[in-house]
Amino acid sequence: MPCKVPVVFIVFRRPDLTARVFEAIRQACPEKLFIIADGPRNSAEADLCRQTRAMTEQVDWPCEVYRNYSEQNMGCRHRISSGLDWVFDQVEEAIILEDDCLPHLSFFAYCTELLGHYRDDTRSWCISGDNFQRGQVRGDGSYYFSNYNHTWGWATWRRAWQHYDHELTAWPEFRDGHYLDGILDDPLEVQYWQGIFETLYTLGRPDTWDYIWTFTCWVNRGLTILPNVNLIENIGFGEIGTNTIGTGCWISNRAKGDIGVLKHPAFVARDKAADSYTFDHVYGGSGMKKQLCWKYRLKKRLWRLKHAVLSKRMNTGSKREIP
Repeated sequence: MPCKVPVVFIVFRRPDLTARVFEAIRQACPEKLFIIADGPRNSAEADLCRQTRAMTEQVDWPCEVYRNYSEQNMGCRHRISSGLDWVFDQVEEAIILEDDCLPHLSFFAYCTELLGHYRDDTRSWCISGDNFQRGQVRGDGSYYFSNYNHTWGWATWRRAWQHYDHELTAWPEFRDGHYLDGILDDPLEVQYWQGIFETLYTLGRPDTWDYIWTFTCWVNRGLTILPNVNLIENIGFGEIGTNTIGTGCWISNRAKGDIGVLKHPAFVARDKAADSYTFDHVYGGSGMKKQLCWKYRLKKRLWRLKHAVLSKRMNTGSKREIP
């Protein structure tokens, strides 16, 4: 059955990987296909970019194809974010794949169903095909809710993407108001992400768009849907990768599976245990904690004490009688 939701395919200079992911898209037969391509950084890459774009010409099913190609290199951050601006100027929702994100065929049905199911639920901002829980099933459904919007194969709505904060203009106020404290559960997690956003805001590094998407979702308290079965295999780790260099990371080339018939969870509520595991095992939190050792434990106790005092004050204040 053709995929009714528009599919976005983002490519650059890897024709072999592009061909593999494009074959998965061909099997899904989307009725609308948007292709975004960046330009070469140098003359040596020009032929690779041409070969990569040629891989996407083999559309042999009924499909409206839209292309947004840059002849100059814009870089990962600006090429992808501007390309998605272009997509969401034209459609209300879309499924998004990059050239190294190889999906299971059930990924398309999963995204299609959830885009419809949560279309008007403004708590949900992102649907991801990634699972990094190493076999741990979270909640009582086929998927759970998270702070972490992994984007190796994902989907969203115009209503969410239109808030994308390209230049992190809200960061200074967000930082100075200590709003991360109310979103994340661990002082080390707060410290880690504050460093990420501060470097992006002040230095423009790294050249990536996805941290800004995470920031946009957090500013708006938007949740991400994550499957209990991994639906995406990242095949792009290696020397030619832009932000996925090396092959030793356990999240690379993870096996993908069939999610089957979806069972919706009972509640739209963030799974804190899953997010804690993600920080520890995807973003390196466990290693940071080992290095800090007793200092970390003391810091966390003080963190919990501070939040307990603040919570008690708020509860006491809410019970006062109005004269």
